[in-house]
Amino acid sequence: MKSVTVPGFRSILLSFILLLHLPLGAQQLPVSFLVLGDKRQPIPNASITVTDRNDSLSKLSRIADGNGEATFLLTKNGQYIVAITAVNFQPLESSLRITDGTAQTFSLIPSGKTLGGVVIRSTRPLMHQEDDKTIVDPENLVPSSTSGYEVIEKTPGLFVDQDGNIYINSTTPALIYVNGRELKMSTADIATMLKSLPPNSILRIEILRTPSAKYDASGTGGIVNVVLKKGVKLGLTGSVTTGWQQGKYGNKLAGFTLNNNNGRLTSFINLNYSRRDSYEEIKTDRLFAPDSILRQDASTRYPSSIYYAGYGLGYTSGKKWDLNFDGRISLNDFNNWTANQSLIEKISNSQVLTNNLASVQNKGTAFLLSNGLSSKYKIDSMGSEWSNDISYTYARNNTGQFFTTSFDTPPIPSLGGDGNNLGTRNFLTGQSDLSWKLPKKITLETGLKTSFLQFNSVAGYFSEAGGQRTKDVNRTNTFHYRENINSVYLQASKGFAAEILVKMGARVENTNMVGRQLIPGDTSFSIHRTDLFPYIYISRKVITIAHFDLRAYLVYRRTISRPVYEQLNPFPRYVDQYLSETGNPALRPQFTQNYEANISVDETPLLAFGINQTKDIFTNVIYQADSSQSQAYRTYDNLGKNKEFYIRGLGAIPPGKKYFFVVGGQYNHNFYQGVYENKPLSFKKGTWTFFTYHTLKLGKLSQATLNGFIRLKGQAQFYELGNFGALNASINRQVMKQKLIITLSINDIFETNQNDFVINQGSVNASGYRKSDTRRIGINLRYNFGLRKKDEQNVFLESPEKTN
Repeated sequence: MKSVTVPGFRSILLSFILLLHLPLGAQQLPVSFLVLGDKRQPIPNASITVTDRNDSLSKLSRIADGNGEATFLLTKNGQYIVAITAVNFQPLESSLRITDGTAQTFSLIPSGKTLGGVVIRSTRPLMHQEDDKTIVDPENLVPSSTSGYEVIEKTPGLFVDQDGNIYINSTTPALIYVNGRELKMSTADIATMLKSLPPNSILRIEILRTPSAKYDASGTGGIVNVVLKKGVKLGLTGSVTTGWQQGKYGNKLAGFTLNNNNGRLTSFINLNYSRRDSYEEIKTDRLFAPDSILRQDASTRYPSSIYYAGYGLGYTSGKKWDLNFDGRISLNDFNNWTANQSLIEKISNSQVLTNNLASVQNKGTAFLLSNGLSSKYKIDSMGSEWSNDISYTYARNNTGQFFTTSFDTPPIPSLGGDGNNLGTRNFLTGQSDLSWKLPKKITLETGLKTSFLQFNSVAGYFSEAGGQRTKDVNRTNTFHYRENINSVYLQASKGFAAEILVKMGARVENTNMVGRQLIPGDTSFSIHRTDLFPYIYISRKVITIAHFDLRAYLVYRRTISRPVYEQLNPFPRYVDQYLSETGNPALRPQFTQNYEANISVDETPLLAFGINQTKDIFTNVIYQADSSQSQAYRTYDNLGKNKEFYIRGLGAIPPGKKYFFVVGGQYNHNFYQGVYENKPLSFKKGTWTFFTYHTLKLGKLSQATLNGFIRLKGQAQFYELGNFGALNASINRQVMKQKLIITLSINDIFETNQNDFVINQGSVNASGYRKSDTRRIGINLRYNFGLRKKDEQNVFLESPEKTN
């Protein structure tokens, strides 16, 4: 299949031409630094270094002139760490957030005078807005979490379903990046990888609800980028962490982190082990025929041991080059088993027709190796830079399966079998991005990216009945999949009077997918297409109230959702004796046009309205496999179109006091129109989601937090969900000169993170109940050690202050 889609190309080209001929308002501000002594006298020749808080390798250095002054060109709304040294004066390190071009004054203390232990506490809001992305500081979410997955679960505004999908503002899952790199993994594999991440390895979480043309066009549901730490403090520092959680089953973890940063060379290593155990129960009733019903009660236990190592090395060469290498290795050793009781009975007289118990054990390993090399070249002092990144990921899943079915009614001999499934994945990606400050004050961004994915799957199964072991042709298969995506983008930004910022761009992506099933038969498919994805972003300062800036944003973008190999592979995969699943090689990609208007206050998102219009929408569907309705199969299909409207609101009290809270809500309304089982489809569903986060300082050394969510009339594709939610609480205490942090926590206090579900589409009529091991009580210990110039305490939402 070949196609080229270029909507409105002439209008986009014309918009670029107009954009490049308009005057540019500065996005970066000249900020003057004045260094004074204790008697307010200027200190000449003071050394001033300004470091980007979110990127420790991004530094600017100046020497103050004879008047103690130096000027830096800094990004508006950026957060920085300022380090100042001068002869005969004590070094000073402080935090700074740039809101305007106001001059900054710093006072140094003569070296003859001392302050007994200066502690600088910086203002670090839970979340703030930077252009088109929301930055979340997870520092206060870490102590009560045992993994990166739990940190994301507790992040206000993010919703994680029971399958591991992460949602932002749409009912379409978001893409997950790590250090700006797409993972190209299944939802289950991504969830496993996030559960292997130590919680204190996360520097920040970037939420891109409407990513610009710089990012992959496949982010229909937005992008969640998990940025890992890489030695952000000067000196040799580290931490030792251990923790325990108990639900029905227990979780344990232990970790060690070591960072070294001497200004030019940065290195780190992170080692972590966790023993995780949980369960899940799913009860389902499905109508077979007008007078028959299938009742299934499945219980699964998920014990596993996860080993993780993260490492990295960074080097800053003068003022121009930054080089960075980072990597991760993880091994998940699992041994899961499921017991599924199935009962078929007549509805009219409750006569039992069939009663059997199916037992399945899945035992194996999941190995992941990921390495990346990146560079950044600072072209000029105006902020122009050229960055490059190349990464390689290797994943290997090896699963052995053992299954047996025993029959009570009718009394027939047991059936069983075994098999092995080996899947290997190689993913290589390279990209280059250029941000250029042109003459006439024009900012231009352009770049290109290419990625290659190779996936091989080999499954061999055998069945056993009456002592005879034979090859199971219904489960044995060999499948190869290749994917290559090439892209290029161009976008420009321009400022106007009244603090209006306009960013326009377009991204072209060329997609090549080739899949071939070798066993049991050749069911090859091939997809080749090229598509254009425009992007428009407008931001304007509306008003300033009580020193808080109110800004409005308008965003338009076009995105694509491509089917992946699991959704395209036509081989039928056995689930149980009544259900199988298969891919659909005729599946077409879906395209979405997103329109959003939002408002933020003092860099914090406040209110947003949006519309997603999707055509050729594909989703998970269930069809009956035969006229008796005893067999069903789960697959994917293009059903038509969907229009989704959403509204999102968030409120908070200003930070800096003893008590701080965030509360928000979101409403999504979906209207599907299309064809299902050759019949017209019309499906409407509205869903409310509310979330909250609270923190209370109990003195200088203790803090309590409370966070949670509730979802009303939930939706998962065509499944209608009942109301569910969770409330979590924690309290921490700093002891041993604030080096040891002790945290007590309880997750899902009322055990409400479980739900009923109903699906009633076409000939499929089913309902059920789902719950898992979500209520857990735990204790975490983290001991911080090391030597550095200043203690920079990450105290959540505290105003700058000095403590003697």
